[in-house]
Amino acid sequence: MNIAMFVDCYYPRVNGVVVSVKSYSDALSKLGHKVCIVCPAYSSNSEDPTHLSYIDKSVKDNPNIEVFRLSSISNHWSKEDRLARIDQWHKVKKYLDGFKPDIIHLNNEYTVAWLGLTYARHRGIPSVYTFHTLWEEYFKCYSHAVPDFALKKLGKDIVKFYLKKVDEIIVPTYRIGKVVDRYCIEKDYDILPTGIPDDIAKFDKKYVSVFFNRMHKLLPYVQKKHILLYTGRIVKEKNLDFLIDMLGEVRKTVNDAVLLFVGGGPYEEELKKYAKSKPYSWNICFAGYRKRDELSYLYNFADVFVFPSLTDTQGLVTVEAMMCGLPVVAIGEMGTLDVMQGDNGGFMVKNDIHEFSEKVCLLLKDKKLYEQKKAEALEWSKKWNIDSLTLNLVECYEKAIKNHEANSVRK
Repeated sequence: MNIAMFVDCYYPRVNGVVVSVKSYSDALSKLGHKVCIVCPAYSSNSEDPTHLSYIDKSVKDNPNIEVFRLSSISNHWSKEDRLARIDQWHKVKKYLDGFKPDIIHLNNEYTVAWLGLTYARHRGIPSVYTFHTLWEEYFKCYSHAVPDFALKKLGKDIVKFYLKKVDEIIVPTYRIGKVVDRYCIEKDYDILPTGIPDDIAKFDKKYVSVFFNRMHKLLPYVQKKHILLYTGRIVKEKNLDFLIDMLGEVRKTVNDAVLLFVGGGPYEEELKKYAKSKPYSWNICFAGYRKRDELSYLYNFADVFVFPSLTDTQGLVTVEAMMCGLPVVAIGEMGTLDVMQGDNGGFMVKNDIHEFSEKVCLLLKDKKLYEQKKAEALEWSKKWNIDSLTLNLVECYEKAIKNHEANSVRK
């Protein structure tokens, strides 16, 4: 099968959608399917050869994956992102006519997705849409000039447009499926979380001490401390101020606890400013972006993974942490409810600083409980194995083809 993945963000940009597209593309290619990833270029220089078409290092030697980059402009909503120029319809059509896709898979809702949907309808090709992002909740974090109710309606309407047009809908969790129901979309959907490759937990034991020494040199204050780790984008919608307040509570019981943020984003400077306002600010560290192949070392470097997001549709980083045997404390909202389903691999708590802090302290002080949760995390995370989930994705594609044929007959 030839699969065209349309996504409005891709490497060097990193977020949950990017990880999903990359993980499934790699797994599909191993099954013998061919994948074309259509995404924005991240260079604004039209003379740059990566501006239009670019094969990144991760796919350069894989004959079953290709990446097609579209000219892009800056994104008013997010400085990290780019918007593919809408005037590239003919380039998309020419490129994909050569690729000959059997299925179009849309992973976002903006210009790249619109071009993908347009191509699917123009050429009569079955289409799939994965509802990754709850934009009705996210838009308010990016604009203060527009009333929240208007932003919520805009986010809802954009998603509904794609839900209504495609042949098959995929949602990553049960709760996002209920959102589809709330939008009154009279279509079935399939629940398919993002799979995580097993190699996320692999590391070279000989390199562990080297990595730890490097981190201690970079962040000398964390040495011989209890490290509470957050990895991911530093954006307002992740509710990261909560973690800074939480650390203050934890340190009343565990006075050698430190908080480590790994990642970057538009909210980073504001978060650092908030951290500096606290009397325990020297116990809050920012390590910036780290390479993905360093994640397993980071998860082994820390004592507890902390995740405060109220809006993530999945919260894949919690699964990654658990795959490395790192217990998690997370607020039980949205995707976290579906990922943890209770206190599996750690503790799922309410949006309450005292309860969150209490569970963190419990893990740090009770060694027997900690080892129990560590083993539990390793076992629970097996549910997100990419290989088995990819077979389910292929079934979704086959379902889209059947739905498309049925719809064509009715027309």
